[in-house]
Amino acid sequence: MGVIDLKDLEVRLANRVVLNGLTGELRGKAIGLLGPNGAGKSTLINTLLGFHRPTKGTASVFGLDSHLNRAEIRGKVGYMPENDSFIGNMSGVRFVRYMAELAGLPPEVALERAHEALFYVGLGEVRYRKVNSYSLGMKQLVKLAQALAHGPRLLILDEPTNGLDPVARLRMLQLIKDIRKEGSIQLLISSHLLRDIDDTCDEVLILKGGHLAALCNIEEERRSNRSFMELETVGATERFSVSVRGLGCECAVFPGGRIKLILPENVEVRDLYVIASEQGVQIRRMNQRRDSLEDIFLRAMDNDKERIANGRL
Repeated sequence: MGVIDLKDLEVRLANRVVLNGLTGELRGKAIGLLGPNGAGKSTLINTLLGFHRPTKGTASVFGLDSHLNRAEIRGKVGYMPENDSFIGNMSGVRFVRYMAELAGLPPEVALERAHEALFYVGLGEVRYRKVNSYSLGMKQLVKLAQALAHGPRLLILDEPTNGLDPVARLRMLQLIKDIRKEGSIQLLISSHLLRDIDDTCDEVLILKGGHLAALCNIEEERRSNRSFMELETVGATERFSVSVRGLGCECAVFPGGRIKLILPENVEVRDLYVIASEQGVQIRRMNQRRDSLEDIFLRAMDNDKERIANGRL
């Protein structure tokens, strides 16, 4: 059983299919949710929280049906929304306490947890100030605090770095990494910033047009993809390219000493230098590139177009 399980999930809103046939099991400690605008990310989050009822299939969180067990799920989930949803004249600590009570904690416990959560995110000194006096960065942090206060098992973060300056963004990302490292809370992070997902997540779910474009473990995907390399050499001969091919590399030779290679996993860059040294070849320049999350995302978008063209969506 995964953290989140989707089985042929379909959601219709206003007689329009917004999510269509989503099937997958998400197990990661930190799961990234990616997709273009209108892909269905917010609809999926709201479905997991029980706000939208599936018109077909199921969505479950920790084995609990998102519609039938929505009250129980909300007790296990902390949600940091993209848009501000504050009661502005409340102090930070009163707001977080109120949200913890709504999550089911007794008032005294909720107050204690509110103080702890605000100190954890770095708002301890301003916890008695009214929320509507907070800066944008502080408002993002108080949203994170209220999502953490009741001790959730799953933390859903919707655009957690939205609008933050570089310093505040790094601070938020570090908090997310600390939560992931601590290990008792799993995360689902929706963002339009690929770099944020790349920095914090080990698994990614990519949506496009309400369909599942990709679901993969980021590190496993990188390890399984081949490493592309371009060399500029002096003195390269056919013997050098034959030796490189002998390592298991795919190799193409171009005029001016340019060579393009695809390295298998068991071949290291130093192996190329050893051959070059033995054969008197100078390697003047070397560019090596492995798939980034951007490559994975763009490939998912291309694959999605292919499935549409082939009538598979």
